[in-house]
Amino acid sequence: MAAMSVIGIDFGSESCYVAVARAGGIETIANDYSLRATPSCVAFSGKNRVIGVAAKNQMVSNMKNTIHGFKRLLGRKFKDPFVQQEIKSLLFKVEETSNGNIGIVANYLDENHTFSPEQITAMLFTKLKEISEGALKTKVNDCVISVPSFFTNVERKALLDAAAIAGLNVLRLFNETTATALAYGIYKQDLPNPEEKPRNVVFVDCGYSSLQVSVCAFNRGKLKMLACASDPQLGGRDFDVLLADHFAEEFKAKCKIDAKSNPRAYLRLLGEVEKLKKQMSANSTKLPINIECFMNDIDVRGEMKREDMEVFSGHLFQRVEAVLKQCLADCKLKLDDIYAVEIVGGSSRVPAIKQLLEQVFGKTPSTTLNQDEAVSRGCALQCAMLSPAVRVRDFSVTDIQNYPIKLIWDATKGDDGRWSSLTNEMLSRSQRCCHSTAKNPSQ
Repeated sequence: MAAMSVIGIDFGSESCYVAVARAGGIETIANDYSLRATPSCVAFSGKNRVIGVAAKNQMVSNMKNTIHGFKRLLGRKFKDPFVQQEIKSLLFKVEETSNGNIGIVANYLDENHTFSPEQITAMLFTKLKEISEGALKTKVNDCVISVPSFFTNVERKALLDAAAIAGLNVLRLFNETTATALAYGIYKQDLPNPEEKPRNVVFVDCGYSSLQVSVCAFNRGKLKMLACASDPQLGGRDFDVLLADHFAEEFKAKCKIDAKSNPRAYLRLLGEVEKLKKQMSANSTKLPINIECFMNDIDVRGEMKREDMEVFSGHLFQRVEAVLKQCLADCKLKLDDIYAVEIVGGSSRVPAIKQLLEQVFGKTPSTTLNQDEAVSRGCALQCAMLSPAVRVRDFSVTDIQNYPIKLIWDATKGDDGRWSSLTNEMLSRSQRCCHSTAKNPSQ
């Protein structure tokens, strides 16, 4: 039973997935609604608190007390320009606390309470832990949690604080891009031998709120991340907002109703255009959108073709292309050196994004990975490697360090100078290589 307590958590802005390492392989756990995806939502009402699917189901009726999108607030100050931009799209109240941090206000037990993003995240983690323990019939201790590759040290520390509140022992925070690469490579039987030329694979993760692109070199028994580029503010929700704004203007002209002035109506519209976007990914014909009793008991309808959506989303696709080209330049590989392009993340299903991938990398995108569950499976594998409770095959992971690290000491103590670490690679076993510029580094 000990092996069953090793889990990997894909903590997403929109939803979470939990995978477990079993004797026969990796399995994604279903929640109490028999769904593998658990929405990243926490809702409060007069006398109770609901999390996950139940919270998302009441988002329209209880929108001021349904907390979502809090992942992007972790570890940030209220006056951070990034936070101010995020607040514009949130339907619940966010205020500045006395120490300049973020306070999320919700009515709970008939009183207004102020929670930090870390506390809300801990509530979600507690729910994921309960789901895991219920499915596995054993206590969950060790886990590995995914983080975006662009998360800073402060954001990662805030995530660890939230996990500690939930009673989770986090063995490692694992970059989402690296987790995807591990899930891809560990089961491959035909990888080149260590002394041979590596197999280079591009991974593109276009999720709900961010885009991450990475290049990884594989040899038998090991992987090495070569480059990673991202756009933290480009994801599926940006396409949803464009579509919602388009139809809001159309309904305003046709029916004399302004959806943007009614938060509840606009939230319903966002849900409907998300469904339309998914339908357009599979159909090139003109598709309808119908909403009954949208505002003032007025029924509205509209229609759109995929081509039309691609036209007014052109600036978003240009940003996608820029990230792809940046990653290709950073990895310093030729197109002939790239073996395959793998796509994960819900928004990677958009046909125009697939076309961009083919144009930039010269390869048809592959979908051999489970686009929704690859990250959680990679986290579960990494947790199994790090935990003494499970035995797995050896597989070395060399990750990317996206931000420079400097160690500076007080020059008044005798030596003046600084140490700066290598900034491009970080061994998963926490090894470090430092260069000294002190006068007498031996002291």
